[in-house]
Amino acid sequence: MRIMGLDYGSVTVGVAISDELLITAQGIETIRRKHETKLRQTLARIEELVKEYTVERIVLGYPKNMNNTIGERAVKSEEFADMLRKRTGLEVILWDERLTTQAAHRTLISGDVRRENRSLVVDKLAAVFILQGYLDYLSNREKMQKELENENANVTGEIE
Repeated sequence: MRIMGLDYGSVTVGVAISDELLITAQGIETIRRKHETKLRQTLARIEELVKEYTVERIVLGYPKNMNNTIGERAVKSEEFADMLRKRTGLEVILWDERLTTQAAHRTLISGDVRRENRSLVVDKLAAVFILQGYLDYLSNREKMQKELENENANVTGEIE
C-alpha cells in the first residue's frame, strides 16, 4: 500500500508518494497548469500516478489560517478533495498544512538552492512535508495503541 501526498496551489500541485512500508515520503513531481480553474489535466495526471504507484489513499494539504479558521484556500482544497474522491474513488484526507511551504523554503535556503531553482521544487517538497507528517502520525498512533494494549494486558494479568 502507498499513500499520496498533495500540496494543492493556485497553479501547481506538489506530489509525494510514500514507500510501501509507510515510513518515508518522497517527492515525485510538481504538476503545473496555466489557469487555476483548469483542473482536467491535473486530475488526469494524479489519476495516472495513483495507478502507477498503486496508491490507496490521498492526503491533501489543508491550508487553515493560523487562528484555525477556514479561509478561501481551504475551501478550494475541500472542493479539490471532492473532485479527487469522485475521480479516483479513493479516501482523501485533509491534513493541516500550516507552515509547510515556509518550512520547504527554509529547507531549500539552508541547502543553498538558488532562488530560481527553489520555485521549481518548493511545492513538491511541501507535499513531502504534508505526507511525512501524516505518516509520522500513523506510526505514533500505532505505537500508542500497542502500548495501551500491553498496559491493559498487564493490568488484567495483575487482577487475575
